[in-house]
Amino acid sequence: MFPTLETERLLLREISKNDAEGIFACFSNENVTRYYGQETLESIEQAEGFVDFFANSYKDKRGIRWGIEIKGAQGLIGTIGFNAWSPKHRRAEIGYEIHPEQWRKGYTFEAVSKVIQYGFNEFGLTRIGAVVFIDNEASNNLLTKVGFQKEGVLRDYMYQDGNAYDTYVYS
Repeated sequence: MFPTLETERLLLREISKNDAEGIFACFSNENVTRYYGQETLESIEQAEGFVDFFANSYKDKRGIRWGIEIKGAQGLIGTIGFNAWSPKHRRAEIGYEIHPEQWRKGYTFEAVSKVIQYGFNEFGLTRIGAVVFIDNEASNNLLTKVGFQKEGVLRDYMYQDGNAYDTYVYS
């Protein structure tokens, strides 16, 4: 059964087909995808593909992705979860995005804190990593604030719009 998590202001829940519109609102926004390592979505069908990808990733124990919803409001404001989940090696990488209308309200910090706690306590992870574009100041600052340590630089690690970018690696 897919775990539902709660914070003071947020509900982190399973993503369903009904969330394709919210997924599209995030991933069709160039301000969101600019540091994401993937191209901006152009159709709702692509967002529906994301919903399927997230579901299959969880089913295959490769990752887990929650939809982020403000309590008392309908619809997703973003997603958060673990990628590259390796139960055997007790590690995963955290990833997240939030729609720009919800930036700078503390929602990402709240969600990241809860998911990290869940990863260590419920998944038994001993390592949670993160890979972030060097120029993504907001995400770099957030990870440091929540307790991540910068481990180094991965040169030409991510491609965005056909260009290679260096990233920081955190744990």
